[in-house]
Amino acid sequence: MIVEPGELLAAIDSPDDLKKLSEDQLVQVSQELRQFIIDSVSIYGGHFGASLGVVELTVALHYVFNTPYDQLVWDVGHQAYGHKILTGRRNQFPTNRRYGGMSGFPKRKESEYDAFGVGHSSTSIGAALGMAVASEYKGEQDRQHIAVIGDGAMTAGMAFEALNHAGVAKSNLLVILNDNCMSIDPNVGALKEYLTDITTSRTYNKVRDELWNVLGKLSKFGPNPQQIARKVEQAMKATLLKQSNLFEALNFRYFGPVDGHDVQHLTTILRDLKSIPGPKILHCVTVKGKGYALAEKDQTLWHAPGLFDKITGEIHKKTYDKPQPPKYQDVFGHTMVELAEQNEKVMGVTPAMPSGCSLNIMMKAMPDRAFDVGIAEQHAVTFSAGLATQGLVPYCNIYSSFMQRAYDQVVHDVALQNLNVVFCLDRAGFAGADGPTHHGCYDIAFMRCVPNMVVSAPMNEQELRNLMYTAQQPEMGPFSIRYPRGEGVMPKWRTPFKKITVGTGRVVREGQGVAILSFGHIGNYAVKATAALAAEGISTGHYDMRFAKPLDEEMLADVLSRYQAIVTVEDGCLQGGFGAAVLEFMADHGHSVPVKRLGIPDRVVEHGTQDELYKECGFDTTGIANAVRELTSKVVAKASVERFAL
Repeated sequence: MIVEPGELLAAIDSPDDLKKLSEDQLVQVSQELRQFIIDSVSIYGGHFGASLGVVELTVALHYVFNTPYDQLVWDVGHQAYGHKILTGRRNQFPTNRRYGGMSGFPKRKESEYDAFGVGHSSTSIGAALGMAVASEYKGEQDRQHIAVIGDGAMTAGMAFEALNHAGVAKSNLLVILNDNCMSIDPNVGALKEYLTDITTSRTYNKVRDELWNVLGKLSKFGPNPQQIARKVEQAMKATLLKQSNLFEALNFRYFGPVDGHDVQHLTTILRDLKSIPGPKILHCVTVKGKGYALAEKDQTLWHAPGLFDKITGEIHKKTYDKPQPPKYQDVFGHTMVELAEQNEKVMGVTPAMPSGCSLNIMMKAMPDRAFDVGIAEQHAVTFSAGLATQGLVPYCNIYSSFMQRAYDQVVHDVALQNLNVVFCLDRAGFAGADGPTHHGCYDIAFMRCVPNMVVSAPMNEQELRNLMYTAQQPEMGPFSIRYPRGEGVMPKWRTPFKKITVGTGRVVREGQGVAILSFGHIGNYAVKATAALAAEGISTGHYDMRFAKPLDEEMLADVLSRYQAIVTVEDGCLQGGFGAAVLEFMADHGHSVPVKRLGIPDRVVEHGTQDELYKECGFDTTGIANAVRELTSKVVAKASVERFAL
């Protein structure tokens, strides 16, 4: 189905086309852009509410500023659909987030209008400041630099670090705070309360009006009324404004709050701000999901709802003839409640992803034992470490790709002190349509090299429950459990807990010739591969190793003594990953058999479904079977040569 743009939108292939319109026409453009996003996402899927909330702001920005010369940085990227549509990618928009198609996030190599690649939050201010300093250094004094950051992203330490620097750098930087009280879930923390106070309190918002009223009266007195007025203005700004406004205290000129859905007013404000030098912040109040009633009402559900009927609002869900296995994230959420009921020391922590990782289940059942700390992965880890020093057992759930942001805290605050923090790494491996910014490629490698750290991965829901149960046993120390996005393989998964001996694997299938060593959920593809091979008369062994650190050395030694070749399979990077651990063991213990490692190669893998990306990288069911066939041929050929020689 083809989604048709409205009359004005159809003629916009670049911001230059947008600038040909009158300001009065911007209202219609905004309406058409919003409808185009609704039509497209309802049919093809993608993120939804965030882009609807910044339609008018997007139109105003590209109308006023000279993009791409003026550099526009979108934080996170969920809110950048309108930006992409207005910058020459309208016709490609149906391919958004699909294999081989357009990225769901701004991407430098995709368009010159995407000034900075984004997928993780809170990078916009620092990146835009770097651009502003570079422009100043190069003498490009007329160049504008704009960072659009959501109020949820403003809770991360990086945003405050950049604000702190920008306040003294004095560079030409405009920060636009898109304040809608939401990230994916509702925002939490003192900053949210502060922004709410600004938007609801009349005291601060009337300061400037009252200031100018006073100055107007003072100007009637004295021999030099203008000089008196300037001194009073400076004194009041130095005291009242800086004491009452966080951003003014950081040397930003603060403007707002303003209605983020009044496109004509935004245009006027942005045009005025262009002429004001130095760091400044425009506080825009918006509604996530604006223009689609259901998305405004339930902003978490409509962040990325999947396909839906735009008229009725019915979200299309797959129907099945038989019970389906749950998502790993839901198994985690329910298991957390069960463990907490059995062990009063168990606590839950997540950085702003309670619904995504399903910690919201525990937050509802035990609100005093589960914490959403905001978009602040570093703090989530150190906060968990603090809990652990007092004898509690925190389960810190962070998406694998987001854990990259807290690596120093993992090493310095947890591992070096050997604290029992359990890291549950959701979305490990390929994250699907979110693409390379969200793929969890590297956690096996970066966790495996950390002292005291256990690195584990379940092959199914039962194993996830058992690993979570094991991780809170006495004397465990740092414990990492990785699992993928999506469904497991066991419709009946509520099994009794069983403690697993750390560093032990399990036999899935005995065989001859070639053995498959798998790590994590990807082992289920190996199960299908061994079944297909068996139908061809190829008997293949399969071992679910469960732990990349410590390895089951006894099982490995046995496998290497009985099989003539090995295939290792993981949905993580090959450099430093599980297969590398097996090779290290072989080198250290004098084993020498052919090894074929399957996993994520040393390159950026773009977006697509998990199965599409497994196939591309050669470790789907067919890829695993082909690797076994290749090694089996070599084993048979070698055996024939040896027999002939005898």
